[in-house]
Amino acid sequence: MLNNTNINNPVSGINYLLKGAQLLSHPKLRIFVLIPLMINVLIFASAFWFLFTTITDWIESYMAGLPDWLSWLSYLFWPFLIFSLLVSFAFIFSTVANLIAAPFNGLLAEKTENLLIGEPINDDGLMDLVKDLPRIFKRELQKWAYFLPRMLVCGLLFFIPAFGQLVAPFVWFVFAGWMMVIQYADFPFDNHKIPFADMKKALSVRLGKNLTFGMLISFFTTIPVLNFIIMPVAVCGATAFWVDIYKHEQLAIKKKQITEH
Repeated sequence: MLNNTNINNPVSGINYLLKGAQLLSHPKLRIFVLIPLMINVLIFASAFWFLFTTITDWIESYMAGLPDWLSWLSYLFWPFLIFSLLVSFAFIFSTVANLIAAPFNGLLAEKTENLLIGEPINDDGLMDLVKDLPRIFKRELQKWAYFLPRMLVCGLLFFIPAFGQLVAPFVWFVFAGWMMVIQYADFPFDNHKIPFADMKKALSVRLGKNLTFGMLISFFTTIPVLNFIIMPVAVCGATAFWVDIYKHEQLAIKKKQITEH
């Protein structure tokens, strides 16, 4: 388990992502990493092939729509727009990959927690996982329902002349970081049946640390090869985050709620 002194470190999100990378190669987790890894490779390889064959045309079309008085910023806009498109595509396709791989990511989070605490969190077998699929996919749809309206609002900024076009890349990057936190932290939270609303509330309390974690994931999803392995790394890292920081307080809250009802 990670040293708890990391909890008060403002860049602890970095430490937990590194912890996830370390856990990825553990012999007891390798078999559970394989299927999410294969899904991620297939989806990201297809997505980035399409992106890199069309990105220049998209950016040139966007730049042509800038007001004339902002034309002098075109050289600055190019790198930001490229990065924004990469982050946008990475976020969208990682969300699709997570929807498909959700049962396997949940299992990876469970086995990672088992490894970290030294005891199983449940005794479910394969048939229990199959029976749990409707609930797992319902949880994924909850995330999509939360993501999509906010994605549209952030996306609209790109079409607002001047100010909107200036801030859109930065807003989108922060937004994508927050979405990545929700996406990956949800697996260990959901394994313990913590409601989606309660998870969001808990994550927002330590917003700085969580955004560091999420924005790093967003960044690594834009880098070829690294984007293939970032999904299982993020699942393991988020689970370590859960074990060290959230597990005790969230299970105590859940127990109290059950007692009160």
